[in-house]
Amino acid sequence: MRTDFFDLVKYAKDRGIYVAVAASVTSKLNEGALSLMRDLGVDILSVSLDGAIAETHDRLRGIAGTWQATVDILKMANQLGLKAQANTTVMRSNMDELPEIFHIVRESRAVAWEVFFLIRTGRGAALEALQPLECEEVMNFLYDAASYSVPVRTAEGPSFRRIRLQRQQGLKPAGAFYMRLTSNLRALEGEVNNQATFKLTQTGDGKGIMFVAHNGEVYPSGFLPMLTGKVPEESLTSIYKSNPLFVALRDPSRLKGRCGRCEYRTICGGSRSRAFAELGDPFQEDPACPFLITNAEPILPNID
Repeated sequence: MRTDFFDLVKYAKDRGIYVAVAASVTSKLNEGALSLMRDLGVDILSVSLDGAIAETHDRLRGIAGTWQATVDILKMANQLGLKAQANTTVMRSNMDELPEIFHIVRESRAVAWEVFFLIRTGRGAALEALQPLECEEVMNFLYDAASYSVPVRTAEGPSFRRIRLQRQQGLKPAGAFYMRLTSNLRALEGEVNNQATFKLTQTGDGKGIMFVAHNGEVYPSGFLPMLTGKVPEESLTSIYKSNPLFVALRDPSRLKGRCGRCEYRTICGGSRSRAFAELGDPFQEDPACPFLITNAEPILPNID
């Protein structure tokens, strides 16, 4: 919508800044806009794909025709030489479509698939989040999907890092929902014949991540509405390094509940945004994680 959008992109690229554009799929996102992004050096474009069929995606987006336009944009970006990724927010209305969504992502030659686990805040508060055991099974499905040459990562799903380690250590999930998802995945993509490809970093809210709003207000992430300062009145570097909330969020000893006792608290740490949204405390346990600790031994509940 901003008339100076491409000026901002050029300004950033001229200073060596990595530029990712998360775009709404409207008539403004056309071949000319994609070509200009490519020419200016945009590193990656991301668009939301929240359904395997138009009915699901368009109902969530509220605009008929958005699903087809999104699929077309992913294909067009590839044809123009602009890297693109698909973002999917997993929720009750689309969780059964995940294998088919991944198939579309792979067929469009997207360079990554990022799956968002719902934080019930803002407009997301009205949407129905998955139960903890369903999140666990979806993450195990994502581990399998990553074996088909498309890098997979999660947003507000840090437990995925735990899942990866457990699967590499020989954990064999057997939940009925997981089995259905992975069976549909194999039917679409064939048997796995590649090493899993992940885009995993040990980042989290306030840890390698910060969010600056349009008015300069600074937050630990886009999903954690706890004000920590404002630019340009304050230094962005100083806020990140010294603000008490940022410092605390990077300290695993501050975690409470199951997250505080978990042996994976350093590499995972749970979603601080979800803890705040659900429990009112950014240091509480992540309500979406079913992982339990008993006598310092990790135990996974039966997910059949």
